Amino acid sequence: MSGIGSINLNIVVVDSDFYARNAINAYLAWDRRTRVICKTARLADFWQALDERRLKDRPDAVILDAKQLGGAVPLAAAIERLRERFNDIRVVCLAPFPDLDDLYAATEAGAKAYLLKPDTRIHIAWAICHAYCLADADILISAGVVGEARKLSHRRLNRAKQLALPREYAGLTRRMRQAIELVAIEGISHKLAAHEMDIEVNTVRDYVKTAYSVLESYHDDAGDYPDDMSAQEVAFMRITALDIPDC
Repeated sequence: MSGIGSINLNIVVVDSDFYARNAINAYLAWDRRTRVICKTARLADFWQALDERRLKDRPDAVILDAKQLGGAVPLAAAIERLRERFNDIRVVCLAPFPDLDDLYAATEAGAKAYLLKPDTRIHIAWAICHAYCLADADILISAGVVGEARKLSHRRLNRAKQLALPREYAGLTRRMRQAIELVAIEGISHKLAAHEMDIEVNTVRDYVKTAYSVLESYHDDAGDYPDDMSAQEVAFMRITALDIPDC
């Protein structure tokens, strides 16, 4: 996906689950294309922050916990209100499992994406950028939603785009992936990673060093990243990458 250095999105995260909210915030913070300007457990808190002028920047996208609002009707109302307040905002609905009523309501109300949390996980920033690249009328759905979308008769769902798959690195073994995810994504030290994996620190270092080489060799994407990105930042971008067509 080209244009990594040029995409700059201000994100609002609304999720009632404390751990999910902070995990999403952490993944977005590592990705230079996304900047969290507000994270809260309730959408009402976001509106209050706006009313009190506590947000310095205008949001480009809202990640909305689709199950926190209590059903399809309030979900649709929330999306419509967001779109009325910010004409070109992208509303990305996240759900733990597919719900036909919520999916239809979100689609009808103009949500830009309806994704399952298990389908996105560490790829959340790339998923938002995928949604950002789509045409205005399109909606993005993740793999776990495709089957449910076929049950609904809706013009947007009939032509829905499916979230891109994670980028493949055939040379990355399970243990190398575990090590690089702990160090480059979770941001923990080699010593703590060694404790987590029950191996020697030097082995972790070897795994990470080899993983860096594998991530760099499998895709010709070096020109996509700004020159001032650290090796860890680039590794994070690559390990969380989706195979998204160029914008």
